[in-house]
Amino acid sequence: MIELFKCFVKLHFDRFLSLSGRNAASCRCVALDTEGHCYTWGRNEASQLGHGDKITRDRPTVVSELSKFKIVKAAAGRSHTVVVTDDGQSFAFGWNKHGQLGIGHAKNETELSPVRCAVSEVHTTACGADFTVWLTLVEGASILTAGLPQYGQLGHATVNEYNTKDSSVRLAYEAQPRPRPIASFSGETIVKVACGTNHTVAVDKNGYVYTWGFGGYGRLGHREQKDEFAPQRAEVFTRQNVLPPYAVVSAGSVNSACTAGGGQLYMWGKIKSAGDDSMYPKPLLDLSGWNLRCMDSGNMHHFVGADSSCISWGHAQSGELGYGPNGQKSSAVPKKVDILDGMHVISVACGFAHSMVIIDRTNVEDRLEQLDVYDGKAPEEVGAEPVSESPVSQKAPKRAAARAAAKSNKRKKSKDASESEDEEEISDDDESDDYEEQSNGRAKSSGRGRGKTAGKAAAAKKGAGRGRGRPPSANQSSQPEGKVSTGKRGRPRKTQE
Repeated sequence: MIELFKCFVKLHFDRFLSLSGRNAASCRCVALDTEGHCYTWGRNEASQLGHGDKITRDRPTVVSELSKFKIVKAAAGRSHTVVVTDDGQSFAFGWNKHGQLGIGHAKNETELSPVRCAVSEVHTTACGADFTVWLTLVEGASILTAGLPQYGQLGHATVNEYNTKDSSVRLAYEAQPRPRPIASFSGETIVKVACGTNHTVAVDKNGYVYTWGFGGYGRLGHREQKDEFAPQRAEVFTRQNVLPPYAVVSAGSVNSACTAGGGQLYMWGKIKSAGDDSMYPKPLLDLSGWNLRCMDSGNMHHFVGADSSCISWGHAQSGELGYGPNGQKSSAVPKKVDILDGMHVISVACGFAHSMVIIDRTNVEDRLEQLDVYDGKAPEEVGAEPVSESPVSQKAPKRAAARAAAKSNKRKKSKDASESEDEEEISDDDESDDYEEQSNGRAKSSGRGRGKTAGKAAAAKKGAGRGRGRPPSANQSSQPEGKVSTGKRGRPRKTQE
C-alpha cells in the first residue's frame, strides 16, 4: 500500500472529499470523491478492498460494484470495510468471521464483494478492529452494533463468552452478525461516534460523551482500567462542558479525544509513548486557541486540521507525521507540518504507519504543483527517474550495499524475526492489537477473538517480532524551521501575518 515514509505525496486525484482506513489496525486506505465513487487500495488478503478478489493494490482503485451508488461515508476495520450511501443504505465487504459486516449471518468468513448490511436509514458508520457501529435516523434505534463482543465494545452489557469444550477453560465469544440497537440508548439520539481497536466513543444530541469496551490505559476516561460492557457517561463532559454540535470526536488504538466548550481539545488514554497514562479526559493546552476542524489518531500518532495549518505529533517511525526526510521522526508535542502550512485541511486519516490528508485546492494550486506526485506507475513505466528521491536514497552505492549487508546479517541472527512485517500481521491478525494487549499485562487472545488465553508458543513468537511491547521513547529533536514559533512547552503558535 502507499505509506508516507519520507514526506507527503500528492495522489493524482483531484476531487477526493473524505478518507478512511483510519482505524489503527488498518493497513489499507479508503477514499471517496465528490461524485460518490469509492476508491480502495492496500492489503487485501481478506477481500477488504471489495474488488472481488484478494489481490493487493498499490494505487487507488474504484470499487466497481458500488459505482451505481453515491457513497458518502466509509469506515475501515482491521480486515473489513463498511460504506454508507446517500439514500441511507450500507454495504460491507471483507472479513466476516465475527459478523462484523452486519449482514445477518457469518456463513462465509470473507465476502469478496460489497453486500447489503441489515440496517436502514444510516447516516454514518465507524469500525473497530472486528466490529462495526452504525448511526441511523430510526427513532429509538439511533445506534446499532455488530461483530465481536469480546471486550464489551458492542455495548450490549455482555460479551457472550462460552467454553469451547465442556472440559476446557478456553473461552470463545459468540459472533453477533445482525446489527442490534444498544438498549441503554433507546431514549437517546446518538449523533457522533468513533471507534478504537476495541473501544467506542459516542456523543448524544445533548453533548454528553459515552465510552465503553476495552479499558486498558484509561482510554475510556473513567479513572480506571476497567472494561465496560455497556455505555458509561464521561463525567468531565457534563454541566457547562458539554460538546457543541460541531465538536470533533476521535479514537485511536489506545486513546480517545474530543473537542468540548470553546473548541478545547481533550485527550485521554495512552497519549505519549513514555510517561503516565491519562485516566480521565484532560485538556491538551498545546492546542488551546486553535480552531480544530478534524482529527484522527493511529496507534501512537495524531493528526489535526486547524485554521490554515496541519498539526501532528506522537511516536512514529515511518514518516507518518509528515515532517519530511530531514525532519524528526517523532514529536512529544504538537508541531506544524511545514509542507502543508497555510493550506485548509478538509479531512485527515491515520492508519497503521501511514497518514492521509485532504486539503482545499483553493488559492494553493501553485504550491500543490510543487509536491511530489504518486501516479501509481513504476519509474520504468514512464521512462523517467522517480519524481522524488530523498537525500537518504541518494547516498553512495557502497554505503547502501554495506547497510543492506548489515541488515541481512541482523536478520540471520534472529530466526523469530525473519518474517516481514506484513507476513507477521497476516499470521498474527493484528500487530497493534497484540501491542496493546501485552502492554496492558493481558494475555493476547489466540486467533481472531478465540479467548483471553494465548498459547505459550504463539506468545513467544509474537514477543520476538517487530513492534512488540512498549515502543521506545519518542525522539524529541529540534523544532522545525519556518513560521512556527514555540513557547517553553514547544506547542505550535499562530503567527501574525
